[in-house]
Amino acid sequence: MKGEEGGWVRVLLPSRPNRSTGWLRLGDGLQEAYTRHLVRIYLGSRRLELLKDGQPVGSWLVAIGAPATPTPLGRTFILGQFVDEDQKFSPVILPLGAHSKTLDSYGGGPGTVALHGWSDATVFGKAVSHGCVRVPDDALRALRVVPLGTPVLIDKS
Repeated sequence: MKGEEGGWVRVLLPSRPNRSTGWLRLGDGLQEAYTRHLVRIYLGSRRLELLKDGQPVGSWLVAIGAPATPTPLGRTFILGQFVDEDQKFSPVILPLGAHSKTLDSYGGGPGTVALHGWSDATVFGKAVSHGCVRVPDDALRALRVVPLGTPVLIDKS
């Protein structure tokens, strides 16, 4: 939720451009949910930090977007969670409500940025992805339990 005014609530949308917002009327069956979790990604130090109730749960070295396909900055959220049946990259993929600024599509989809595992640990600490954040296995296990809608803050530091 980004704000509230006169019976309406402003929310982040999973659409282009990144950080787009829309208004929903309070009531009308709208159910509010809150999370005790927060995901912070620091592009400069290439770290992901998971917090619960403001306290660190874990911090991991990750791989981020390459210079030509950077991980987008700003506030977004965990949009979904699905099992990768082929497990080419990751057993679980957590798409975010953000899109690549340089790719209109990727892998048959709309260029959605995601958090996902990676089988080659030598990528962690590097800027090598197409915009997604590649995380180690223990980070992926921790991220699997955070609820959908959990805020994700991506910072350049």
